[in-house]
Amino acid sequence: MTNETLQQQAEEFRERYQAVKDQVGRVIVGHDEIVHGVLTCMMIGGHCLLEGAPGLGKTLLVRTLAQALDLDFSRIQFTPDLMPADILGTNMIVEDPDSGARSFQFQRGPIFTQICLADEINRATPKTQSAMLETMQEGTVTVAGTRYELQKPFFVLATQNPIEQEGTYPLPEAQLDRFLFKLIVGYSNRDELSTIIERTTQRVHIEAEKVMDGSEIQKWQDLVRQVILADHVQDYLVRLTLSTHPDGPYAVDATNRFLRWGSSPRGAQTMALASKVRALLEGRYNVSFEDVRRVFLPAMRHRVILNFEAQAEGMSSDEVLLDILDKVPQKVDEIVTATAAG
Repeated sequence: MTNETLQQQAEEFRERYQAVKDQVGRVIVGHDEIVHGVLTCMMIGGHCLLEGAPGLGKTLLVRTLAQALDLDFSRIQFTPDLMPADILGTNMIVEDPDSGARSFQFQRGPIFTQICLADEINRATPKTQSAMLETMQEGTVTVAGTRYELQKPFFVLATQNPIEQEGTYPLPEAQLDRFLFKLIVGYSNRDELSTIIERTTQRVHIEAEKVMDGSEIQKWQDLVRQVILADHVQDYLVRLTLSTHPDGPYAVDATNRFLRWGSSPRGAQTMALASKVRALLEGRYNVSFEDVRRVFLPAMRHRVILNFEAQAEGMSSDEVLLDILDKVPQKVDEIVTATAAG
């Protein structure tokens, strides 16, 4: 494949990505980085977790994205009394109207879709949350020993309220690790809030138009994996991941002081793929150090676990990760220089 062809594909990717983003922007005001994060997860074929207080537009964002994509969509409202069968489906006794014979028939649950909005996912019990583990990792559902394949592409876009709020359950670490990004949805600023009021309190109703289908999404997912990740950039990415491991050879002071557990290999895989998307959006077919730095927080903030000292001092995972990002050098020769200076 020639450089000219690669450049054309990168340009087309950027245009089509922007087309989806523009449709989302017709409904969603502000939250530009949040929209970028959700679309990045979509372009690398993974799931996304949106955290924020109620009423900030998390659910609306997911519904609007579903409108812009020609994919099957379902919404599951997670509540304390939700059961695994309410998500996955169950075997029901069905009677044949002609013979009167009865047999078990599997009734598919709402997870059999392509975009699943798991709304307020942390209001369900851990047992119900764990029902999503196989689905999110394998893209399959197993009920009564029978395995069912989900249609591709398949995304879980989940919203959750801050765990400090009443009626919430912490998500299991194994489930958190299956989300590529965790995005923090903040409050709108003055201008954004004024625009929201104008759009939602008048008789004008705006909806996103469908601009992309599943086959095109899979085409771009394949293109993303072809972007070049040079050895020296990959080494930086690997060292960033290892620097989250307490008492490890690459741990910085903040890691040893404030973290109990570090990132799994999924964190490094996520950074590699997400940084490739960033490179394409910049019109490049190779990943830069800056691409990796820009995806570090959303890829890692839900994969590190703070210890008691961090909680006592009111430290957040973002603060620890920013310190790691500041301390880990980009190139190996920088490590040698720093060591010699020390």
